[in-house]
Amino acid sequence: MVKSKLRIIIVSIFVLSAFLISSGLFFYLELTSFIKNPANPAAIEKKFTVKPGQSLAVVAKNLEKESIISNKTYFKLFTRYKKAGGKLQAGEYILSASKSPEQILEIILQGKVKLYRITLPEGLNIKQVAALVEKASSCDITRFVDLCHNKSFITSLGIKSTTLEGWLFPDTYFFPKHTSCEDIITAMVAHFNKNFTDTWKARAKTLGFSVHDIVTLASIIEKETGDASERPIISSVFHNRLKKKMRLESDPTVIYGIKNFDGNIKRKHLKMVTPYNTYQIKGLPAGPIANPGALSLQAALYPAQTEYLFFVSKKDTTHKFSRTLQEHNQAVRKYQLRKK
Repeated sequence: MVKSKLRIIIVSIFVLSAFLISSGLFFYLELTSFIKNPANPAAIEKKFTVKPGQSLAVVAKNLEKESIISNKTYFKLFTRYKKAGGKLQAGEYILSASKSPEQILEIILQGKVKLYRITLPEGLNIKQVAALVEKASSCDITRFVDLCHNKSFITSLGIKSTTLEGWLFPDTYFFPKHTSCEDIITAMVAHFNKNFTDTWKARAKTLGFSVHDIVTLASIIEKETGDASERPIISSVFHNRLKKKMRLESDPTVIYGIKNFDGNIKRKHLKMVTPYNTYQIKGLPAGPIANPGALSLQAALYPAQTEYLFFVSKKDTTHKFSRTLQEHNQAVRKYQLRKK
């Protein structure tokens, strides 16, 4: 009787063990399959946001709700097994059920968020740059502009200027959606510093200019240039005028000093005295009037060797350059007044 009961117990334990082992093996295989295989190989990509401080449970629930994974419980178990529950990076991601949960988790752990492209053409001013930034990020235009005029922030970037006009380097940038205005501006200024090399700094010193002076001159060259090949020649005109103590008489500097400019420059504007009106003041204006690119900065540092003192638009993106006022007046009659 005792032996019979013992045999039953042993068999029961054996059966239970076998059941547990088979169940465990089945669970292991199912979990492994879940981890390694996409929920839907044909699925398209979609935006998925992990908010700051969001728990693993919420993230897993949302992933399942968006049909990016098939089982929130398995995803939580795998994430905890990886000891990564507290390492999920907040941000906006582009995910798809065509990726395995293992790949999805790795993307979130590494913070491979969606990047938004911001392309800054040469010659934009602070407000124009701010408008482009606002369209592609969560950085508010007013906040961007205010920071570009914030003395303590400018100083923290190592820039010796009252504004960041001229230091927002034109290029294509990629930022996560919720990048702060401070970080965006810092990246643009850092890119300027990278491009304005020690060789250029030494060249500026040799010419008798500060970096601020060169950026200011380059911004005027940028705004005056229609044909890229003319940059060094336009630069030579301004260098020649500065050497002769002549006023630069550049329309774009006048326009920069006018609030709410309507696009039509008038004679009265040329007579207005502002820190930027180079028809009224001698030398360079108070600061840059736009954000110049590398070619205009280079042109400011390495002007062509000419005797030109004047230029006038030929209305085809190029200019007619002149050495004397008489030649210039003739060019104005020909190209602006259309008189022979």
